[in-house]
Amino acid sequence: MIFRRNQKAADLAAVMSELEQAVAARDGGRTERAFNAAMSGLQSATGTECIPVGPRLAALLPAFPPTGPRPMLATMAGFCVERGADPAACAEPVLDGTHRDLLDALEFARRWAAAAGGAGDELPEADEKIIDDALMARLGGEAHEALRLALAWCSVEQWQPPALAVLCRSTEVRRRHASALLPACRDLAALERHDLKCLAYALAILDDEPLVVLHRPTGTGFEVRIGGIGDNFQLHTLLAHVLVGGGHVPGTAPSADSVRLATDPEPAQGRTDAVATGAFELLAPDGERIWNEGLPDDIPVVEGRRLLVLDEPMYPRSWNADRFFPMLPGTAELTRVLSADEVQTWFTYTCWTS
Repeated sequence: MIFRRNQKAADLAAVMSELEQAVAARDGGRTERAFNAAMSGLQSATGTECIPVGPRLAALLPAFPPTGPRPMLATMAGFCVERGADPAACAEPVLDGTHRDLLDALEFARRWAAAAGGAGDELPEADEKIIDDALMARLGGEAHEALRLALAWCSVEQWQPPALAVLCRSTEVRRRHASALLPACRDLAALERHDLKCLAYALAILDDEPLVVLHRPTGTGFEVRIGGIGDNFQLHTLLAHVLVGGGHVPGTAPSADSVRLATDPEPAQGRTDAVATGAFELLAPDGERIWNEGLPDDIPVVEGRRLLVLDEPMYPRSWNADRFFPMLPGTAELTRVLSADEVQTWFTYTCWTS
């Protein structure tokens, strides 16, 4: 939940009209007052009131100055999506703003490193207290642009909640926007100054993805179509449900609770004590482990299909069965059992023979 509700209600529609008019008039003082009123009104609004307001808030993002409170405006739109506003109607401005700040933060890092002259001094923490005249001088270029880059470096994580709000509630939003943002998100996360794990995971979600699964102990193979799976813990549970629970391979099927938590359209209210137990070792075709902590996107693509090998677990393991993204149910459907010849062919792409 991005905001918590206050008790006093506000005429949110009137407040929104004032904010839109203030932004259109480019009146800074009036915009600030209307923005604060909208934030206050939103916290006390009903879900019904939030539904039409979300797209209106998102539509204001391009008109807000890059050095203004754009992440907070996006957060307000994301809050409305959480309360029922259409994620697709809010997604483009929210994710465009997220993308811009990711790129600006990367440019900040590039300029910081270039100014080091090979000295290798570390990137600064992402906190606005670092912004001073010396920092602006180090970044160089036009002052307003340098300030925009510095603010992006400091505030980029604030885009994560509204971005997740739209990404986790719409397959179409992910299909349309995720691939463009993922490289910049991963590049910035690799600098180890920002916690962008949730955003990176959401951008890497596979939807309606065919997966070839080879079960090494039995020499069998399957085609499974997956979607909406937040991490490989969830994938592991669903593969065990489909293959072990479906009687296709031996082993212990996952509990009904763990399957429900992985697939239920309604998320659990808070953290549960349900436990999932590992049924397999997840391996890449070259024999390297595919970690449960990783993503289905980590599974290599071979001949146009992601190819996963399942083996006997090296040791017993279990984990909390709650899914990574509470609002996003996962799916795994067995589309067909591969023939013996197909299995043999797929095993030729691995370091084993069937």
